[in-house]
Amino acid sequence: MPHDRTYKYEGLFLFPQAAVADLQAAADHVLEILSRAGAQIISFKKWDERRLAYEIAGNKRGLYFLAYFKVAGSKLPQIERDCNLSEKMLRAMITRADQVTDEMMQAAEGRAQLADEVKLRATQPAGAIPEPVAQPAPATVPDLEEEFELDEE
Repeated sequence: MPHDRTYKYEGLFLFPQAAVADLQAAADHVLEILSRAGAQIISFKKWDERRLAYEIAGNKRGLYFLAYFKVAGSKLPQIERDCNLSEKMLRAMITRADQVTDEMMQAAEGRAQLADEVKLRATQPAGAIPEPVAQPAPATVPDLEEEFELDEE
């Protein structure tokens, strides 16, 4: 059998908003799927929590994880199949990442921040609302009628 080529991939994995309650379990689920296929994980992080463009399985919000990894091309169908069969995961999108340099991939590493967030959430009482992060005040739009004098005839 000829040597199977190894490629770099970028994977985006979507979980329901409820997965925020147990971030570690959701992250471990993705890492388990990748490790079963023999993937070498370059970087892994919690990417974002955001509103979905449309409802998926009754979920309006979702939690995303971003992973960069190397794996043999013949193993990709196994990873995609495991993601599709997963009852915990809503969606997964995996693409080749040949255009992304190794330095960029390593810069996306976020396992330490994820571990910190898991610890922080574990210390908060159940149902506690996290402290809001101070947001800058939105820029005001000048009143256009004052700025431009309109002639009314």
